[in-house]
Amino acid sequence: MADYKFLKPYTFSKKNITVKNRMVIPPMTEEMSFSNGEVTSDELRYYHMHSGGAGMFITGTANVNALGKGFEGELSVSDDKFLPSLTKLASAMHKDGTKAILQIFSAGRMSSKEILRGQQPVSASAVKATRQNSQTPRALSEAEVEQTIKDFGEATRRAIQAGFDGVEIHGANTYLIQQFFSPHSNRRTDKWGGSLEKRMAFPLAVVAEVQKAIDNYANRPFLMGYRISPEEIETPGIRFEDSLQLIDALKKTPIDYLHVSMGDVWRKSLNDKSITTPLNLTIKKHLGNLPLIGVGDIQTPADAEKVLDNGIDFAAIGRESLREPHWVQKVIAGDENAIRYTIAPADHEELGLVGTFWDFLLTSFHDGLQLSSEPHTVDDRQKFNKTLDHIFGGGK
Repeated sequence: MADYKFLKPYTFSKKNITVKNRMVIPPMTEEMSFSNGEVTSDELRYYHMHSGGAGMFITGTANVNALGKGFEGELSVSDDKFLPSLTKLASAMHKDGTKAILQIFSAGRMSSKEILRGQQPVSASAVKATRQNSQTPRALSEAEVEQTIKDFGEATRRAIQAGFDGVEIHGANTYLIQQFFSPHSNRRTDKWGGSLEKRMAFPLAVVAEVQKAIDNYANRPFLMGYRISPEEIETPGIRFEDSLQLIDALKKTPIDYLHVSMGDVWRKSLNDKSITTPLNLTIKKHLGNLPLIGVGDIQTPADAEKVLDNGIDFAAIGRESLREPHWVQKVIAGDENAIRYTIAPADHEELGLVGTFWDFLLTSFHDGLQLSSEPHTVDDRQKFNKTLDHIFGGGK
């Protein structure tokens, strides 16, 4: 076994929680839950099959209330009735010491009346997203904003009671928390909008409420992470300097790590071509000792080690973990030549990629799957990564 940095354990010092290595399976949309958000047996099978190697496994996103639902087949943590199935999910993810993290969110305007069963999507303001087929949301009232913040706290309580090791607050990928931070989607004139500082108020209030729930309900060390998209492509929109100011504010809070959502871990700016340093490296300088998870087209052990060599604390393998559930185990066993970097279409069931999940991968993520039955090149990967970055940046 090679002496890789990413195989070394890591201790979150503020919580005294040690993870067995620096590899993470990031949150990925799998659309396998029941229509009401309850965990299915197919979901349990998938998470159990893909767990056990990485130090941390973060679930696909779970909505904190009914208006937070963004797509069909989405997990929900909005009610105590989901506790039994969420408990089974946490248990399935705990294989061989992997830490189970539940990602929590509200979709905001990135939803539809069809998904919300006739209700209008909500957001910081009544501003339509720039994506095709998007619908105009209504602005949340001040009372609804306060209730949504409380819903994040209640979701955290349920994650604690279900046996998860932490929650990740989803402040990325153009969903509700990002919508409050963005000058494109947030045109409010109350305390929740206007200046950059006021647009930070909602994200920081969610962090405070989640920590309050941890303080009140956790009888064991419990992690709180935060996921961020560093830029938007709209005008007006979030620019990198805005995100650095948010990061500076977040590092003063009790969060345990920051997770930067990008299609390429070494991506530079979408908007400012004068920025020649990968955004993650600048972010890490701002974070100091606060851990950073880097994600985006990390496939090989050399890719992951490069992430650690550059001072980023964790390397996350998303698409590659779908192709190779035993990636970490094979590296530990010195069997790197056996790692799969393609998916044979005939193998999708034995990989746990079934039903609506497989359908979703074949449509929305087809170009990033690297099917063995189709030609794929480095250029194809780079094009797909740019597509992801435009999605994460708010474009079509």
